[in-house]
Amino acid sequence: MRVSRNRFVVVFVACGLILSLILSACAGAPMAPATTAGEAEAGAAQTVVTFRSWSPIQETTAKMIAAFEAANPDIKIEPNITNYPEYLIDLKTKAASGDMPDIIGLEPGALTQEYRDFLMPLQDCAVKSWGENWQDAFYPIGIDQARLGNPAGDENFYGLPMLDQTINLWYTVPIFEQAGVEPPETYDEMLSLAQMFNEQGIAPLMVGAGDGWLRRDIYMQLIHNIAPGLIYKAEVGEASFTDPEFVEAMTWWKRLFDDQIIQPGALGLSAYPDSMELIESGQAAMFPMGAWWQQQATRPNPPELSQGFQGYAPFLFPDVTGAGRPEDPLGGIDVMLGVTKSAKDPDAACRVLADFISGDAAQELINTFNDLPAVRGMEPAAFETDHQREVWRLLTEDWMPKVQYARQLRDPNVKQALEDALAAVAAGEMTPEQGMQLVQDAWTPPQ
Repeated sequence: MRVSRNRFVVVFVACGLILSLILSACAGAPMAPATTAGEAEAGAAQTVVTFRSWSPIQETTAKMIAAFEAANPDIKIEPNITNYPEYLIDLKTKAASGDMPDIIGLEPGALTQEYRDFLMPLQDCAVKSWGENWQDAFYPIGIDQARLGNPAGDENFYGLPMLDQTINLWYTVPIFEQAGVEPPETYDEMLSLAQMFNEQGIAPLMVGAGDGWLRRDIYMQLIHNIAPGLIYKAEVGEASFTDPEFVEAMTWWKRLFDDQIIQPGALGLSAYPDSMELIESGQAAMFPMGAWWQQQATRPNPPELSQGFQGYAPFLFPDVTGAGRPEDPLGGIDVMLGVTKSAKDPDAACRVLADFISGDAAQELINTFNDLPAVRGMEPAAFETDHQREVWRLLTEDWMPKVQYARQLRDPNVKQALEDALAAVAAGEMTPEQGMQLVQDAWTPPQ
């Protein structure tokens, strides 16, 4: 309660003139409530925690930060959110200059291992945040993948999952409804649809293939279709990347271009914002993204197709073998968070990390449908349409429990070589065999 200046003067004079009544007079005067811990902290110097990532998108990150800072006024978060390729360059630059942010966005496997020497183990932070049985708070697939690529005997968690995901294909509902067709289950069905959509001037499969991660996502779905689990054996030396199954998957990748299923000029198109804008303007029949595509509905002033998520529905990559497609999508962790050894206040960074994963900030994150929660028991506060709810439940209740294999690879050199090979093969600069030899040449035995 705020005391008015006039009333304060009256009470002060009364106390000065009648000394014997000082206690009762002062006690009876209106007083401000006791200063809360948060107000006291707000009056003190704020701790600044720097956060760099490619995800969540800027609008979502701003909502998360506002929620966290409202409950934690002693900490100020300074974010820097960029597109994925820019983020990778920025992170390399900061690591080389010794100017790492306090918290960084990570992926399981290659990206985390590339920066492992810069990262703090997070077990102590996890115990402080969720208790001794902290792993039970997370979906098992996230715990399994968080240490992907660690050297033998290293059981540390250098990152903790913030979001889980599936990777899959999506189709534009009104385009398919107008054509009177269903999403394809086989390559031949996809090819037939591509011929029809090309005649209509619609991209059959809109791919921002200028981004290596999206090229790799498609290849991972192809090799999973052909030989589930084999690529992870190749990573540890139990198979070779030049084996026929890998060459076959690379051959199918090339066919997607040759058969004009993937649109012309794809290698010059980024996933974000280029392909995103074309998809939302209704120029794509199908496209490869993941569970994170749901967030398009919650961006400011979404286009009509994204409003209430009414324009999109997910499906699994069509079968290319003739034996039927796998019913388990690839997925697991989408984004992890790591705290760097150069963090100026590791405790403050831990508080931010924990809140981003399961606190007020995390709820803001999930409310935007920016992928699937990494911890159990979280869901968006509201759904705009029944269709949006149906898609969410398909992903969280049906697909996520089936995920067995990671989207990511362990070794950063293998990952980069695969992305390079996919670009070269698509451009006709390498044969599928040469492309997979490039990947094998980049492989080294795990430590």
